Amino acid sequence: MKRLHIHLAVDDLAKNIDFYSALFQSAPSVREADYAKWLLDDPRVNFAISSRGRQPGLDHLGIQVESGDELEAVEQNLAAAELPVAAQKQANCCYAQSDKYWTVDPQGIAWEAFHSLQTIPLFGDDQVFQLEPASSCCKPPAADNAAQ
Repeated sequence: MKRLHIHLAVDDLAKNIDFYSALFQSAPSVREADYAKWLLDDPRVNFAISSRGRQPGLDHLGIQVESGDELEAVEQNLAAAELPVAAQKQANCCYAQSDKYWTVDPQGIAWEAFHSLQTIPLFGDDQVFQLEPASSCCKPPAADNAAQ
C-alpha cells in the first residue's frame, strides 16, 4: 500500500510541530531537533517538516511504498513520464535508510519514491541534487547517473 509523502521546510520547528499536532490531532511519530514526521492513516500520509536552512515552503513530494517490488513499480511509472529519474540506494536521509528514485515534475517540484529499510540515528547525507531544478530533502545522485 502506498502513502503520500509531503516534506515542508519551516522557519520555526516548535511552532510548526504545535500547529500540525493540533491539525492532525496527533503528536509526531518521529521528533528530532531539526525534524518531525507524522505517519497518519487518516489521511494516509507521511508528513514531514524540517528546519535545515532551506527556504521555507514545499521541499518535495513523494510516494512511500512498503516493499521493494512496489518501489520498482513506481519507478516504472516515473520512467513512463519521460523525465530523468535518479536512483539512490541505501540512502541515509530523514532518520531512515531507504532505497529511492527521484525526478522533477514539469513545474520544478522534486518527487521522491522510496522504500524505508530501517531507522538510523542521524538526519542523513544531504548531498547536492543535480536534477534540474535543484530541490529536495536528501538529494539524489547527479543527473549524469540518472536513467532517462
